[in-house]
Amino acid sequence: MRLPRFLRRPWRLISSPASHLSLGFLTLGGFAAGVVFWGGFNTALEATNTERFCISCHEMEANLYEELKTTIHFTNRSGVRATCPDCHVPHEWTDKIARKMQASKEVWGHLFGSIDTRDKFLDMRRHLAEREWARLKANDSLECRNCHSDESMDITRQGARAARVHQEFLFTGERTCIDCHKGIAHQLPDMTGVPPGWSDAAFGP
Repeated sequence: MRLPRFLRRPWRLISSPASHLSLGFLTLGGFAAGVVFWGGFNTALEATNTERFCISCHEMEANLYEELKTTIHFTNRSGVRATCPDCHVPHEWTDKIARKMQASKEVWGHLFGSIDTRDKFLDMRRHLAEREWARLKANDSLECRNCHSDESMDITRQGARAARVHQEFLFTGERTCIDCHKGIAHQLPDMTGVPPGWSDAAFGP
């Protein structure tokens, strides 16, 4: 295919070997460009991995963030606060990238106003919650384990019921965190129609 006249000269410049630049200069230039690109990429990645970024969408700030502020994950005796990415983004780099790619669909939801009103949010709430529960179930509650680990859990300092359930289900791998802690940071959706007993093991906040 023949290029248009105005593109021929730029194409020749790009595709022709360098006649005045040394291999060393090109190598160093490529390395520097790679460092700049990588630094910019990671800066952008971390900028989108903050609570400030998450609640910049009014859908999140007016709904889920307001609920989070009433829970122990927001205010507690230890002064350690869990932010949005702590619970919704894995810490390991490869898992984080996969989650970011998955979450890019949420940008479309924001642009097209899928839940831009309280009524729309409430109508979609159960669907959104069940999708997030399924994701956490599939990855063995990876984000919960950002802060909580089986190895460091001292069940002797837990209530009798929590200790029993953790020994029976969590330590054996029969269940994962999200199976029992669905209402830990946000209000549960309307669960009408769900068979009784779905939350027998749930002890909430």
